Amino acid sequence: MIRTAAMIATLVAFVPAITLLGCGEESASSQGLSARDIPVAHTPAGGYGDEFPPPILTGCTEPLVEGAPDLRGLWVTVAVDVDGAPAPDDHPAWNHFERIEQCGDRLVVTAGGVIHDMRCDGTVENGVHDVAADFRTPIVVVATYEDGVHTLRPMGVPVVVSRRLDGDEMIWTYLTFTARLRRIGPPDTEPPRKEPS
Repeated sequence: MIRTAAMIATLVAFVPAITLLGCGEESASSQGLSARDIPVAHTPAGGYGDEFPPPILTGCTEPLVEGAPDLRGLWVTVAVDVDGAPAPDDHPAWNHFERIEQCGDRLVVTAGGVIHDMRCDGTVENGVHDVAADFRTPIVVVATYEDGVHTLRPMGVPVVVSRRLDGDEMIWTYLTFTARLRRIGPPDTEPPRKEPS
């Protein structure tokens, strides 16, 4: 009886705190994570290898910023053009797949051994600070959303890389080619095949 009374007294002592928490402000766990709560990811030395890494932004519930296209998912290449003509069957982009995660103004592309994590706010400091696809060359890339297009501008290189939606598919314009990709599932979807080494 004494033990039961002590337990009730303890619960009663916590009820006002729980009640106050429910009035006005939600707990951090009920709100989920924001883009800034999750540490920035980088490509591991030598690339991530044969094991496709788990998603970075899992648990992030912050809505996408205004003007951001919803590119979230696992994407596979369905067409590749070079100079306006279909690319040959041995073009490396044919074997390409990528995971795109988004939360708030943050976007993470995981593909080809690299993890490029960025905030699409037009600043150098919040852009990609990582390595190129050779896993050695440092890159700094400014990321923005412009008219519903994810746009990347590598520092010191006069090129623009972009991703945009075209119906249910994504158009990825990258240096010397343009690829059309199809979303095959959400970001946590298992990749369809091993990436080429």
